[in-house]
Amino acid sequence: MWTIVVAGGSGRRFGGPKQFLPLGGRPVAAWSVTAARSVSDGVVLVVPGGTAADSPDETAADSSDCGADRVVTGGDARADSVRAGLAAVPDEAEVIVVHDAARPLAGPSLFAAVVEAVQEGGAVCAIPVLPVSDTLKRTSDGQVTSTVDREGLVTVQTPQAFAAAVLRQAHQDGGQTTDDAGLVEQLGLPVRTVPGDSRNLKLTRPEDLGLAEALLAGTPG
Repeated sequence: MWTIVVAGGSGRRFGGPKQFLPLGGRPVAAWSVTAARSVSDGVVLVVPGGTAADSPDETAADSSDCGADRVVTGGDARADSVRAGLAAVPDEAEVIVVHDAARPLAGPSLFAAVVEAVQEGGAVCAIPVLPVSDTLKRTSDGQVTSTVDREGLVTVQTPQAFAAAVLRQAHQDGGQTTDDAGLVEQLGLPVRTVPGDSRNLKLTRPEDLGLAEALLAGTPG
């Protein structure tokens, strides 16, 4: 079983690449690589162009210190980066996990839960989710047009686990979605859910890094 840690984004909303910034004394991406190792035979780290995969004299230390078995250069979009990672996963892998490096607080137990749903539970795809707790409204031109019923709505996290053949099939046509489970849905295949983790925040804005530091330190955010 292998894990692809996707760290190929530009960090536009963050103000720059965040995946190799220090968090708790280690690069952000290193936390994800370490957690992935708890369930994986190997880890592929997908990095932006200009890092260790193709420019070792510039920022190679940033990505090579993350402890991945293989480092490859990603593409323009997230799905392209996942496909670059897939190409580096050995053909014999039967289960593949995909995880965003921007979620450094995903723990080994969350990785184990999605993998177990595939390996033991027979799912072809398993994702962690959390129920929506906020009121949702639809707006247009600065005005509320309706309140959305949140019953049955969830937010989706990574890591996401897949039967390897299904993940490869989902990506073979070059589709683009915000997560890999979306491509599996397009195949008409079922996606299993497991409980997510409220600590598993995604680093989207600069202040999120401070929140992650606080969570690591065990202090209120």
